[in-house]
Amino acid sequence: MELPLVVGVDGSEGSLVAVDWAVDEAARRGVPLRLVHAWLRERQEGAAPVDRGTPEDVVGAAEERARRRDAEVKATGEVLAEEAVAALLHAGRNASALVTGVRGHGRLKDLLLGSVSPAVAARASCPVIVVRGDKAGLAGTHNRIVLGVGDPATTGEAVRFAFEEAQERACTLDVVRAWRRPAHRTAVHPLAAGDTARRHEAQASVLLDTALRDAFADHPALRVSRSTVEGPARKVLLHRSAAADLLIIGARQRHGHHGLQVGGVAHTLLHHAQCPVAVVPHRV
Repeated sequence: MELPLVVGVDGSEGSLVAVDWAVDEAARRGVPLRLVHAWLRERQEGAAPVDRGTPEDVVGAAEERARRRDAEVKATGEVLAEEAVAALLHAGRNASALVTGVRGHGRLKDLLLGSVSPAVAARASCPVIVVRGDKAGLAGTHNRIVLGVGDPATTGEAVRFAFEEAQERACTLDVVRAWRRPAHRTAVHPLAAGDTARRHEAQASVLLDTALRDAFADHPALRVSRSTVEGPARKVLLHRSAAADLLIIGARQRHGHHGLQVGGVAHTLLHHAQCPVAVVPHRV
């Protein structure tokens, strides 16, 4: 039996947009949809606005929206008496992926992503997809997925996820690895600097080929564009997100002051990418 796609819903406009996106994704994958609303009588961030009704109303509205979007997708909802992050992490143990939305509009949306999505992305055992971006990215009109290849130790699962996703969508997979030449405090001769740049670019290309070798063999007919780009990974991937329907990266879990946290690149993309972002954990 296929694992369901789990969507966190809270009645906000952002979560309803995530429901729409998740319905389309579940239809492509041929999997059921599980709509989860976390609710406790005492919340650290305050009670839900009264215009959203009871927790059951929130779930019921999400179920109805899913049915209107695609009646062929089996969608079920439930209220979990847990804090939001814990509820999603528990639900993610038996999920093909976790889907969350963002709150607010425009610049306000970037400020209100809050702690739930980054915390879930840092600790989930399955891919976490944050549904955000502009209309074109949300509508999936670019016919392109971007995969950012980073640390080889955390890339394997992300590569497999990206190739399977691109195959399901019958779209182009744009694979990119960012690289940077080392900074030197002393002056470097232009010819030597050029040799250094070529050496680092060649290393990036070799790492890219190594990361993709098995996936190419498993998906020989998939349209794949590969490139190495000089520059900070977060800037390179943010730029690529403007022409993508989904941006995929491998997870880098780091221990910070508040426990496990996503890396800086993932944090930037979750807040500012112009399309939905999938953070795929490395499974040990």
